[in-house]
Amino acid sequence: MATPEKLLEVLKQDGVVAIATLGQDGPHMVNTWNSYIRLAEDGRLLIPAGYMQRTEANVAFNNQVLVTLGSAKVAGQHGPGTGFLIKGTAAFITSGPDFEVLKTKFAWARATLAITPDSIDQTL
Repeated sequence: MATPEKLLEVLKQDGVVAIATLGQDGPHMVNTWNSYIRLAEDGRLLIPAGYMQRTEANVAFNNQVLVTLGSAKVAGQHGPGTGFLIKGTAAFITSGPDFEVLKTKFAWARATLAITPDSIDQTL
């Protein structure tokens, strides 16, 4: 899936990312930063995971995730600011190139959360 240009602009800005998962105990959300996300050549979002133990347990139970992110600094559909909703599947990776690319930048990362988008919708 091609990554929209507006999303690439958002990833260059400061902003909070929300990642929602669903586990046996119900929904759970965790946050990270726009600037932490790297894009793999195949369009997957690679996110360093420091803690995220409940997120990892939920992904093992149900690998479907929702991600929202945005920036007030990127023009949206109706004025200043834009946001995105990404629906996809997730996996935690603890070795190999997808892990090493983040571990070198974020020494605290214990894993890479890799999200394969099924859909990317601009919401603002």
